[in-house]
Amino acid sequence: MKVCCIIKPRKERSFPTQITMLTIERRIFFIFCLLGFLLSPTLIKGEASEEDSRQKLLQKEEEQDYFKKWVNKDVVYIITPEERSVFESLTTPEEKEQFIEQFWYRRDSDLTIRVNEFKEEHYRRIAYANEHFTSGVPGWTTDRGRVYIIHGPPVEIRSNPSGGHYQRRVYEGGGTTSTYPFVVWRYRYIEGIGPDVELEFVDPSWTGEYHLAIDPSEKDAFADIPGKGLTFAERLGFASKADRRFRREKYLTIEREKDNPFTRYETYVNVQRPQEIKYQDLKEIVDINVTYSNLPYEIRNDCFRLNQSQVVVPVTLELENKELTFKEELGIHRAQIALYGIVTSITNRVVAQFEDDVDVLFQSKELERGRLGRSLYQKMLLLDQKTRYKLDLVVKDLNSGKVGVKRQAIIPTRYTDEKLTASSLILSDFIRPVEEVPKEEQMFVLGDIRIHPSLSNKFSVDKWLGAYLQVYNASLDQTTLTPSLRINYRILRDGQVVLEHVDERNETVQFYSGQRVVLITRLPIQKLDPGKYHIQIEVQDRLKDQFVKVEDSFDLLPPTRTPAKP
Repeated sequence: MKVCCIIKPRKERSFPTQITMLTIERRIFFIFCLLGFLLSPTLIKGEASEEDSRQKLLQKEEEQDYFKKWVNKDVVYIITPEERSVFESLTTPEEKEQFIEQFWYRRDSDLTIRVNEFKEEHYRRIAYANEHFTSGVPGWTTDRGRVYIIHGPPVEIRSNPSGGHYQRRVYEGGGTTSTYPFVVWRYRYIEGIGPDVELEFVDPSWTGEYHLAIDPSEKDAFADIPGKGLTFAERLGFASKADRRFRREKYLTIEREKDNPFTRYETYVNVQRPQEIKYQDLKEIVDINVTYSNLPYEIRNDCFRLNQSQVVVPVTLELENKELTFKEELGIHRAQIALYGIVTSITNRVVAQFEDDVDVLFQSKELERGRLGRSLYQKMLLLDQKTRYKLDLVVKDLNSGKVGVKRQAIIPTRYTDEKLTASSLILSDFIRPVEEVPKEEQMFVLGDIRIHPSLSNKFSVDKWLGAYLQVYNASLDQTTLTPSLRINYRILRDGQVVLEHVDERNETVQFYSGQRVVLITRLPIQKLDPGKYHIQIEVQDRLKDQFVKVEDSFDLLPPTRTPAKP
């Protein structure tokens, strides 16, 4: 039998001037319980999570403030409406950072130096405007600040900071008057406006905040006072003050075209617009889409030894024809591509620049099939093998305006004179000998061989797989003056050899000299199944007993099928 006992706490007598030991113990117990709760891992974790959330929110707000400040303050006068529209449509900080980087890159007038001079000058102008044009508002927000930031310093300044007595110039109508403080800036030339541009800023409030004036009479303090500050024509009764803002005085004055009211209005508007980006070449011709490359293409660079210090680097570009816009003229469909490339060293020294125009042409009956193919372009670069480089390449479809931009490192192979070494391995389904070695550089021609590198390394099983390789420092037999090589070509799938060809008689040697041996072979892949494969080429110099091996991966696709004619 279980007995439950309920123990009731005994009532303690209260003493007005004394606290019992039991009460003290209870309070101490309560304090320890409270501390234990406050210091519990759950609460600490909750506080930490809340702090992390606050930090993330603060960081997000700071990023938003930074981007908002950049577009609404830093570049508000020089960003074009199209650029602003695209920037405001971006959603992630990474996209906006990339946009800002490209914004300054497109305006950089000289890529040969490390500093972006345009950016440096822009922020210098902002600082100057804040220092010299601030009144009741920051200097960069004033009319003088805006014009200075957009167009820079004028070549001439005529200043009348105190106003007062003023003898008008003849083209202003002549006569004397009293003026508000004003200043005139003259520019030799402003793009989009013309030569000899004069801008007048007036301070009618005497606060130091000058506004850009449209009419020259805005500085006239007597403009609304009858009989005061009259021009020559007004004195003689040929004109009145009411005519000043509506027509030029045609009497007793020398007229200037820049004083025409319509010209002044046009100047007033155009001088406050962002300046157009003047593209000297394709490194600057890109529009706002340059950041988010909407013309996709592939690029690869190979490396071949030229001499002890230099290498030849063919840069190959591949475009899918379906991404191009074709325009029809007299039965010929033409896509026009413009390219610009610049190669710089790690110290930002410009090593090479190139630009080219490429046409892709199809007759009407060939267009449908042609769109399924690809177009190639190649540029041969001569570089120092001991230096690393950076290639910036811009490609533009002139018919659609779509632009693609890529940046790629070029790291030349360092060749020595002692070891058996090899060049890049090129896989291709187009390798042909040329009738004679061209006297000038030609695309896709290496020596007396024309070869179209495959950028995707994808080949159809109903064709041959071609391989091109150069081998350096091979010995020559002194009796025959020929190399003695054993060349093993292997194709593997899942690590197993599925095709092998051993060349003991150097039948795949296309050319040899004391410096290089050129190997060309075509491997029969027609009996292989579609899938992923690996190719290995192992070369043994039997005279020096040295080996070199190169390898690459490729895909085999089902047989190509010509689309049925409509």
